[in-house]
Amino acid sequence: MTWTIAAEPYDSPAAAALWRAYYTEVSDRWYLLHEGRRTDPDELEREIAAKTGAELAPPTGQLLITRYEGEPAGSAGVRLLDADTAELTRVFLYEGMRGRGGASPLVAAAEDAARALGARHIVLDTRSDLVEARALYARLGYTETGPHNDDPYAEHWFRKELLPLR
Repeated sequence: MTWTIAAEPYDSPAAAALWRAYYTEVSDRWYLLHEGRRTDPDELEREIAAKTGAELAPPTGQLLITRYEGEPAGSAGVRLLDADTAELTRVFLYEGMRGRGGASPLVAAAEDAARALGARHIVLDTRSDLVEARALYARLGYTETGPHNDDPYAEHWFRKELLPLR
């Protein structure tokens, strides 16, 4: 079973499909937890269209797509917040791809992309209900810190120092 990871334009068909799946899942999880319903379809379409991912384009960002046996399976993006700090975002694997060992190499590749952009540390935010994500980040050496943004849905913020590439 083969995983591959490569940079891809944020607006490629694979990236767009992964963004739709990611946003649908995290939005539905929030609404089901807090309001007992799935995301309103009109709201879902507005938010997907509004958050294009353009900030994940070079020269200050990068979107990575991981493929399993050649098929798109997940994504991770990084973008510079300042000269030393990159933000990790849109880390996602399709549900059927989880548990197959793809998440850790995907995050490691995103960290390498952040280093290539000049970042010395990387930050991210997530929510309390995304327990799998929080466990992954802790396992990969991220430490919980105070807020680095004012995202209304963020409940946990993490940071990791990036060692220079050898």
